[in-house]
Amino acid sequence: MPMKTFLVAAFLLIGFGLLNQSAYRVMETEKAILLEFGNLIDAEIKPGLHFKLPIAQEVKKFDARVLTLDSQGETYYTLEKKPLIVDSFVKWRVADIERFYTGTSFDERRAQRLLSERVNEGLRNQISRREMYEVISGQRDQLMAELRKDLDTVMRESVGLEVVDVRVKKIDLPSEVSTTVYERMNSEREIEARQYRAEGQEQALAIRAKADRDSVVIEAEAYRESERLRGDGDAMAAEIYASAYSQDPEFYGFYRSINAYGEVFKDKGDLLVLDPDSDFFKYLESGSTK
Repeated sequence: MPMKTFLVAAFLLIGFGLLNQSAYRVMETEKAILLEFGNLIDAEIKPGLHFKLPIAQEVKKFDARVLTLDSQGETYYTLEKKPLIVDSFVKWRVADIERFYTGTSFDERRAQRLLSERVNEGLRNQISRREMYEVISGQRDQLMAELRKDLDTVMRESVGLEVVDVRVKKIDLPSEVSTTVYERMNSEREIEARQYRAEGQEQALAIRAKADRDSVVIEAEAYRESERLRGDGDAMAAEIYASAYSQDPEFYGFYRSINAYGEVFKDKGDLLVLDPDSDFFKYLESGSTK
């Protein structure tokens, strides 16, 4: 190989190596800083293709997306000194890249360890100020909101992290207290059920009493109406009888006597002691009346 060709090839290789050492690319999902002999000189590198001085300068990158820290379940004590096993997770991302580099040297595991310690401390403080009911359901949203706000303030100031969200995945009771808690819950539910039954029976008695009272009132009103109608009918019948009697008193007397005979003599076993000459038998005497 001629010396000239060798020198050209050598220069091309050296140039490619220098270009490879000086050019770097920052993705949209990354944050990057530029160091010169270990000193930070640029913390606002935009996404795209950039160049640096070989050997003297160094580029460090970190994921700029929202990351998740899934914590292991820890035991915390409530205001009434009752233990709870809380399993939580945190959503976080880098907010201040310069402060993040200063606090963690772009070490993700170190950042997660610092965040996990703060989360445990924050949960312990929040849970210790509340009773079990408030932690589980009563003030759970408020607890998470306060914890996220406090964590976000502390982590921004210390290592430049933004705490996007803090959530509790699961809250369990230790096995040694679960049985006691469940028994107490059953007792409370039984008391509540008995109270509901007593209230239902009280309402049922009130409804039955009202129904009985209404039925008595309805029957009384119906009886009063029936008596009124019966009285009107009797008055109308008496008026008709009186009208008929005034038109033909003799026929009316005969008609009434015939009906009386039928009523008196319908039972052959009856014994009557009467004067044959009384007015009761006047229509039975042959030729005595017209």
